[in-house]
Amino acid sequence: MTEAVTCTLREMRWWDIDSVLELERELFPEDAWSRGMFWSELAHARGPEANRRYVVAESGSRIVGYAGLVATGEQADVQTIAVSRDLWGTGLGGRLLAELLRAATTFECAEVMLECRVDNVRAQKLYERFGFEPIGVRRGYYQPGNVDALVMRLTAPENSVQGTEING
Repeated sequence: MTEAVTCTLREMRWWDIDSVLELERELFPEDAWSRGMFWSELAHARGPEANRRYVVAESGSRIVGYAGLVATGEQADVQTIAVSRDLWGTGLGGRLLAELLRAATTFECAEVMLECRVDNVRAQKLYERFGFEPIGVRRGYYQPGNVDALVMRLTAPENSVQGTEING
């Protein structure tokens, strides 16, 4: 693991979208989310009927990562998780994932689902460390590259984050 970096995790807000989009396009050039997609997600992240949790990781004034989750009934879905390439291997992805799993627990979800590119072995290993297991493949899920997605599931997300710390 690369040397840890000091980052603060906080709720993603609308004024973060430009910085998040910049990182999104750098990391996922073929299938990057649009500004409208982020706006739509954030619209459901606040208020009494909120069912989403989006966070950013800041190092100084720079956004170096972000993650989001949606909860529906007893199931949560990791919508996105990203870390700046220069911080891969620092544990930041794990901190972001732990925060999403805490949110799933707060939403009282019994399981968490996600899709991961079949060629993204680094992310798959992260998810497996947290207890996610592969349950299927979605053919051609990521467009326009026509890349398959590995579908993974975690049951009892509250057991995967006990003792983890998000600040540091």
